Amino acid sequence: MSDTTLVRALATALAPHSRVAFGLMGNGNAHLIEQLGELGVRYVAVRHEAGTVAAADAYTRVSGGLAIATTTYGAGFTNTLTALAEAAQARTPMLVVVGDAPSTGPRPWDVDQEMLAAALGIRTHTLSVTNIARTVERATAYALRVRRPVVLAIPYDLVNTPIADAEGDVSGDAGAPSSRGVDLSDPSVLAALSASVSGAEPAPQPERSGTVSAMDPSSTAAPHARPADHQIELAVDALLEAERPLVIAGRGAHLSGSVVELGRIAAVLGAPTATTALGRGIFPDRDFDLGVTGGFGQRRAMEVIESADVVLVVGASLNQFTMRFGDLFGAGTTVIRVDAEQVAAPKTNRPITHQLLQGDARDVLQRLISGIIAVRENAAGAEGAAGAEGAAGAEGAAGAEGAATGWRTTIAGLEPGGALRERTTGVAGGVCPDGRLDPRTVAARIGELLPAERHVTTDGGHFLGWANMYWPVASPERMIMVGTAYQTIGLGFSTVAGVAAAVPGTTTVLSTGDGGGLMALADLETAIRSASSCIIVVWNDGAYGAEVHLYGEMGLDQEPMLIPEVDFAGVAAALGATGVRVRSLRDLDALRTWTEAGAYGTILLDCRVSRSVVAEYQREIQRVNGLDVPADAE
Repeated sequence: MSDTTLVRALATALAPHSRVAFGLMGNGNAHLIEQLGELGVRYVAVRHEAGTVAAADAYTRVSGGLAIATTTYGAGFTNTLTALAEAAQARTPMLVVVGDAPSTGPRPWDVDQEMLAAALGIRTHTLSVTNIARTVERATAYALRVRRPVVLAIPYDLVNTPIADAEGDVSGDAGAPSSRGVDLSDPSVLAALSASVSGAEPAPQPERSGTVSAMDPSSTAAPHARPADHQIELAVDALLEAERPLVIAGRGAHLSGSVVELGRIAAVLGAPTATTALGRGIFPDRDFDLGVTGGFGQRRAMEVIESADVVLVVGASLNQFTMRFGDLFGAGTTVIRVDAEQVAAPKTNRPITHQLLQGDARDVLQRLISGIIAVRENAAGAEGAAGAEGAAGAEGAAGAEGAATGWRTTIAGLEPGGALRERTTGVAGGVCPDGRLDPRTVAARIGELLPAERHVTTDGGHFLGWANMYWPVASPERMIMVGTAYQTIGLGFSTVAGVAAAVPGTTTVLSTGDGGGLMALADLETAIRSASSCIIVVWNDGAYGAEVHLYGEMGLDQEPMLIPEVDFAGVAAALGATGVRVRSLRDLDALRTWTEAGAYGTILLDCRVSRSVVAEYQREIQRVNGLDVPADAE
């Protein structure tokens, strides 16, 4: 036997993959936390086990790096399950390292953690005194390949057991001979075996510059599917024949690193652009961008999207909210979908044509651009050969690479302050008839006061629309929504720790509600302690707003949906932050003062807003549930 214990070998194997661990110490992980610290892995403590996963989730969404979440066994693990479900649904890779029942059998307080994780679609690797480094390597590769959390379970009785000599060198020496064997669960292995039998060449992967990211599909060995040439040709033909082409991008396009290609194909087509909520800021040219699609979108801009005849959708799930519950596309629209997975056509209320180009977004976009340019160059050459080499030939050659004209140049209202840009900022004076503030007015004012160098994280709830509608976003990783994939609330405060660890040089901005804020209150202390610069906006309407605006409108008793007014500013002040009760727009001047003073520490804005204002996306939910909605509601 070796002198190296299981947790020492585990920490040594984990350290090359992640430089930060978010955890809550307990019996099952205390020794691991000690060992990670000795190896230089930063440890960030949270106050509720759900926060370990939520913080790691936020860290990865912002930085692209892989994080560790760690808790003890039993109750510690079960407390993570909602956050784990969110991370799995959101496709966030992470290593969740937890204590587990002894190898000799469960105790009264143990549960079947592997089955609980499996119910969420999450794989568990239970460690033993052999093959620890190999197990960690495979778990990490799997997490990156499928973009989901993976659980590494430490049997309680083996924590300080010496590993078997056969474990070999655990130093992570890249020059050491590999003893991994053949992993038939790895698609790259199966693809290589298939290629060797068929003689076919695997699909080429586009080159990527810079450091490999945990969120970058190229960080795994698994090859992408690749559309056949005839599929590309059909898509090129449809795009060239379009009179009103549109390009929509989502988070998948961001993960693929296809920003340049997105901007180029939009320019080549002369197409306006739009994004999903998680893709905001991805297009390099904002002059022709229609903004976010779905219920967060500007109403007139959504009408423009509905009028498009061919829509190129890149890396977007087209869920019910993005699709405006089936009303996003007009009848007869051709939707060309670029996605790394085999996705089904979106649910629509009108007939559309759906063409899937399954593959890496950068590769597919490059092929589409090349195809479009080639067709245009051939057309220009034919015109020149027919005797129009002069002005017409020159114009055709110039138009092959980029369209100086196109549908997007004819769309009125895209100019700053234009009809497709403006949004209502609420009632005059910003105060509703019930005496509380209009959240739209508050959101617009906060948007003007936020520091430019910021990263925004939001909890789930009715208030979700305000940040998405009124706060500009520079790039997709600067606005994350932890909770929306699983439709949960109460993860907001802990995500501050993840964002702050990922980008310590910027201001972390959290948008949360009073209901979710109370649910996550333990980690308000975590947020204040972990972030050197943080703004917390609590949309305090004294209710679970989404329920009020749906079930309350259906006639159900609203009493269970209401929350007695909570003084979040007072709680924050007690924990060391600057707490501001925002009852008038003038109270928001405190944010300007805080920013001008250096934006150091945490300021919490306890915004007492009216629940009489209903977000437009919530109006769509009301409509699909059969409620009458005012025609002019926005």
